[in-house]
Formats: sequence, structure tokens, C-alpha cells
Amino acid sequence: MSSGFETRPGATTLGLDDLVELAWNGHIRVPHFQRGFRWTRHDVMRLFDSIVKRYPVGSLLLWRRPAPAQRLTLGALQFDAPEVDQALWVVDGQQRITSLANALHPDGARDSRFNLGYDLRDDRIVNRTATDDPYVIPLPTLFDLAKVLDWFATHPEVGDYRSRAFELAKHLRQFSIPAYQVVQDDTLVLRDIFDRMNNYGKRLSRAEVFSALTAGRESDVEHTLALDQIADHVEEQFGFGRVDADTVLRAILARRGPDVQREIRLEFDDDNRRGDLEFRNEDRDSAFAAGEQALIRAVHFLQSVGVPHVALLAYRYLLVVLTRVFAHHPEPDPANLRLLARWYWRAALLGPEIFKGGTTGAMRILCTRVRPGDLSGSIGALLEVLDGHQVTLPELGRFRTNEASAKIILCSWWDLGPRSPDTGAPFELPALTEALIDRATAADAVPVFFARRSIPESYRLWAANRALVPVLTEPTTEVSGAFLQRPFDVPEDTWTQVLRSHAISAESECQLAAGDAVAFLKSRQADLQDVLEAFLQRKCEWGFEDTPPLHELIIEDLDGEGDDDAA
Repeated sequence: MSSGFETRPGATTLGLDDLVELAWNGHIRVPHFQRGFRWTRHDVMRLFDSIVKRYPVGSLLLWRRPAPAQRLTLGALQFDAPEVDQALWVVDGQQRITSLANALHPDGARDSRFNLGYDLRDDRIVNRTATDDPYVIPLPTLFDLAKVLDWFATHPEVGDYRSRAFELAKHLRQFSIPAYQVVQDDTLVLRDIFDRMNNYGKRLSRAEVFSALTAGRESDVEHTLALDQIADHVEEQFGFGRVDADTVLRAILARRGPDVQREIRLEFDDDNRRGDLEFRNEDRDSAFAAGEQALIRAVHFLQSVGVPHVALLAYRYLLVVLTRVFAHHPEPDPANLRLLARWYWRAALLGPEIFKGGTTGAMRILCTRVRPGDLSGSIGALLEVLDGHQVTLPELGRFRTNEASAKIILCSWWDLGPRSPDTGAPFELPALTEALIDRATAADAVPVFFARRSIPESYRLWAANRALVPVLTEPTTEVSGAFLQRPFDVPEDTWTQVLRSHAISAESECQLAAGDAVAFLKSRQADLQDVLEAFLQRKCEWGFEDTPPLHELIIEDLDGEGDDDAA
């Protein structure tokens, strides 16, 4: 291996217009050992905010080498790239380049992370998903002077901001980003640089290490399933939200063997096959494809038992265990599915604290209980692990969306079928999915009734001050006004259903109308407690026998034995 660069990297600057044109034309490529795109909408907005404010946005490190003709995916953009003799492969700067290329391209708006605009009145970058405001110019429009002219011709009411818009459009195209371009034939040197740059300040995750180790050749990348692609497929198929790559990796590992913390460097090493692996003769691609199918079945099961979105999943290690169940038992019978649902909700309430080693220990212990070829025995063993432990219901007085208790509470609210206070129609899963895109928690879908500063401190964390209203709104927006008055086009009986779907009783409705926030919160908190208890009683089925399905029970034929004796 080379000890370093054979030639000094060439320093240059790239104008933003040139940079995105290179990306759109397929002259910029992302090496297969790079981590996937990880930025959220907030990260993309901050990047453009820095550009608008003329802040530096860091330098790029680009690797100059040939690139084959191939179908490329760059964020939300997909296109056929030609063969290029001197392409620029991104060693450092992938998140920025992907964000710029998508947010400035009209097709990038298909992904709400990149659907951004510039608010002329407030001089700031904003999300355009929920607005058609003429004062908010889409970034792709602002990036094209001809389109800026058309915008002001179509929207003469914003003419006072014309000069500001042209000034910013010119600034965007001329904004320069420092870049280093290197020529280096040794891929290992570039991998080493990538590893060092991405370990300064923040270590690579286990999934990213695994992806880099098992990436294969650059020429095979089009035919290779990656962890990020599996997460994309799950998100697209079910609207479940994005499962993080580390959880996807653990799910794939759990399918192949119960010890998900095993040494990943030898996972597909033909000379070092582990004896405890249950699928020892499959390659990486086969393992990923089968793991994806098992994960898909597990997600479908979760949604069927009342967990609509990953942000409402109490613990992600439970998804890993369920993936192992569905890998070895892809089509459980209805009776075992009911027992498995019972297990999930009981395990969600108990949490990892009942296991030695916390989440890691819980994952290992539970995965060992799932045995190939014995579905009923596996589910019985999973339930048995939970026996004898005291269950504590989630605390409604402390509602934090990043905690398992709040996620369980939110599942009980979703079970009520929450309706829109604007239209009276039930919220469907796509609304929840859209509201929570790129979000690790459900905070954006549960605005407060009253601003926290307006109520006594002791009530500020109460669940009663939140409503499950999955629309794209700022998480601090107060929604009390939305429930105060019935819209004229919503029938009275429908409006009653709206209120009840948010656990607002007739008494609470009167208190809200009277402006008595504390009385409203107390009344609704008691109603929410009833909702939660009833929900968990149905889901956990306490008091029921955890017996296997009847068809698996062996029943002695006593009459037959008597006949034999008589004979």
C-alpha cells in the first residue's frame, strides 16, 4: 500500500453553478465505501442559510479518476450518467454536494428534505412542503434568473422584493466552495483518508464499518443491496419511517445467528465460518435480500398490532428480535401471531431494564429464545422471559417523545383514530409519515394545546397538553384554538367524533371553551389514563393463558384406550 499521496492535492474553487451542473451531468460520483446520505431537512436548511449569509461551508475533497456509464441515484435524483474519463469522486463533502444538487433541482422537491424556498419577507430559508406563499420563492427558481423574472411576472404583488431576489440569485450562482482534487490510483489510500476524516469528532457507526468492509468492488455496486437501500425499501413500502442503518444491520445479523454483537469482519469470510450461524452457505447479497424480507414482515406485523411508525416503536431492539422470528417462521398462524403481539406489548412495557446488559443484553437473550423449526416453542420462550416481572404503566405526567413510555402512549392515541380538526376526516398513515420525515421522534406530530409558559410549571410535561395532529407544523404551535370552534363545513356529529378521537370529553370541551387551561388538562389527563389502560389491557391480554395453539396440543384418546383394554 502507498504511504500517502504521490502528488500534492491541487487546491481550487468551484462555483456553485459549476458544482451542481457537474453533479447533474454525472461527472460527480460517490464511492461505494461512502456512508449513505444522512442529513435531515434541518441540516439542508442550515447549509443554505450559511450560503445566504455568505458564511464558509467547508472544503471538498474530490478524487479524480475515470467512471463508468451507470444509473445514478443522488438523493432524490435519478439519472443515467455517461462514461467519464475524469470524473470527480467525493471523498469528503457528500452530504453538502447531495444537498446542493437536490435542493437546486426541480425534481429534488419530490423529497421534502430538499423542498426549500427563500422567504423574501423574513430573509430566511424555509420549508415549502406546507406553503404556496408567493413570497416564498423555490430555490430551483431562485437559481435560474429567467425563472425569477417569470416568478415576479406571475406574482406582481411581491414586486417590492424584486431587487433582493435578483441579488440573491446572482449570489447563489457565484458562491464559491474550496475544493482539493487528488489523483491517486490506490483505492486503499482513499479509503484510509475517508476513514480518518469521518473519525475526527464522530466515529463511524457499526453499520457504516460493516458496509465499508463488505462493499465489494465499485463495478458491482449497481447489483449490490446496501443497508441504506433496505431502509429505503421499508420506508417506501409501508410508510413506517426510516429505520436506522445500525438497526437494519442488527436485524440482518439476528436472522443469521442469535449473537448480534458477534465479530462482523468474519461474517462472510469463507475460511472463518462461525459454527453458530444458521445460514452458513450464503453470500452477502443473499443474506441482505433475505434479511430485508424478514425485516419487511416484522414491520408489517408491528403496524398490524398498533405501531404505525418507527417513531412510535418503544424499543428498536424489539424490531430486531421480531425480524429473527419472521426470518425463521415467515407465516405464523393466527393464534401464534396473537401470542407474539401479546409478547411485543408486554416487552415494550417492561423494557430492557429486566435484562442484564441493558439493550444489548436484552437483544442477545431474546434472540436466543427464537429457535428455527419451533414457532410455538420460540414464542412461548419469549413470553416466559417476561414472567414474574412487575409491570408499570407509562407515566402521563412526564411526556417526552424520545422516551419509550411516550411512544406507547402515542400508540394508544393512534388507536383512537385521531381526526383532523380542520376537515373532520381521520388522519391516515401517510399524513403521519410526512409529518415525521427525517425525525427520530414524534415531536412534530404532537403540538401542544397551550404554550408551556402560559400554564403552571407542574403541568408542562403532562400528556394532556399534547394532541396527535400529524400535519406539517412547527412543534411549538398551539392547537387549542383548532378545537375551540367547529368549522362550518364539518357536521356537528362529525365534530363530536373529532373531539372524542382526541380524548376531549364534553366536560373537557366546556373547560377549553371557558379558557380554563388547568381544569382542561386535569380532566383530559384522567380521560387519557382510561384510554391508555384500556388499550394496554387489550394489547397485553393480562390474565390470559400463554398456551400454544390448540392444533399443537397432544390430546390422549382415552376412549380408544378403553376399547383396547376391553378387547
